[in-house]
Amino acid sequence: MTVRLSPGDPAPDFTLPDAHGEPVTLADLRGSKVILYFYPRAATPGCTTQACDFRDNMASFGAEGYRVFGISPDAPATLERFARNEGLGFPLLSDEDHAVAEAYGAWGEKKNYGKIYEGLIRSTVVLDEQGTVSLAQYNVRAKGHVAKLRRDLGLDA
Repeated sequence: MTVRLSPGDPAPDFTLPDAHGEPVTLADLRGSKVILYFYPRAATPGCTTQACDFRDNMASFGAEGYRVFGISPDAPATLERFARNEGLGFPLLSDEDHAVAEAYGAWGEKKNYGKIYEGLIRSTVVLDEQGTVSLAQYNVRAKGHVAKLRRDLGLDA
C-alpha cells in the first residue's frame, strides 16, 4: 500500500538532477512555497497538456511566491527536449529510480484498461516555506488540474 502525504507532514528531502543534469535539493528551496507535480512521461498528450497549463500559469504562481517543479521518471536529456519543445519556464526533475515519487506517495499500483501494474500516480504536493506539506492531491487529471489547484490554493478570488 502506498503511503500518501497529508497536510502538516514534513516533506521528504531529496536531490534530483534537472533537465541539464544540475542537482536540485529541496532543502535549498526553504523559504519558498513549492509546488511539486509528478507526471508519468514527458511529451505524452496528457503530460504535455498539464505541463503547458503550469507554463501558462507561471506568472500568477510566481506572483504568489510559488516555485513549480515537474518530476518524472524520464532521463534529463528527455526532460531537456520536452522543456525546450514546449517552452516550459520551470524546472523539470529526473527521478529515474522513482525513489522520490515513492517517498511522496506518487508511485504505486495503477489500473489501466483492466491491467494492474506499478507506475507513477499523477500527483501534486504543495509545500510551505518551512518544507511542510500544505496540500497533497493524488490521482489528479491532466486536463483542468492546474485550474483546480489554483482554486484550492485560493489564487482565483
